[in-house]
Amino acid sequence: MLYINTLLDIIFPPSCLACGIKGYDLCLKCILEAPAAERETAEWIFPLYDYRHPSIKKALWLLKYKGRKRLANTFAEIIYEKIVEELSELSMMENFTQPLLIPIPLSKHRYRERGFNQAEIICAELEKIDARTNSPINFRLEKKTLIKPHETVHQAHIKDRRQRLKNMAGSFAINDLNKNRIKNKNIILIDDITTTGATLTEARKILKKAGAREIIAFTVAH
Repeated sequence: MLYINTLLDIIFPPSCLACGIKGYDLCLKCILEAPAAERETAEWIFPLYDYRHPSIKKALWLLKYKGRKRLANTFAEIIYEKIVEELSELSMMENFTQPLLIPIPLSKHRYRERGFNQAEIICAELEKIDARTNSPINFRLEKKTLIKPHETVHQAHIKDRRQRLKNMAGSFAINDLNKNRIKNKNIILIDDITTTGATLTEARKILKKAGAREIIAFTVAH
């Protein structure tokens, strides 16, 4: 699939979903002009954009289901700026230093089906940006610590928030081989989309139970 996408990109170069400029699925200028997320979330969750905006919705669909992995870099650039902004406050107020980056995991079945985890790819791009900029944040990616041992009904198919919470209950676990890596650590959870926050809330609960210190989350859209 990725080989085919690369070949198609050579024959039919991508154009920005919003402005049409060649060479981008979604150019940086247009993503910066997309409407910010305004719907209410928990105070520890920081979504960037309104998922209802057509360009954001289409871009996330291309990343998630069509393997347009270069979009992960575009999203990571924006998320990184938001993380730096928020951590400038948290570092002073709560000593939120040397955080671990943890992507929301997929089940084994869904990972095999898709071939990749979009949240994990965004995390990898964030780690590269942090290293390239010699930032004092000093991320460390932990991609095999939080796991999803069981398949669940896709959250997008459940409209009621209480049912979403029930669906996610017990869906995450900590990899026993890595459990000591998160004790007393600050953690940044990364996902592509949050709707009710049920997925992030369940992940946070499991990480807290395993001894994590402070946990915040960033998503591309809400």
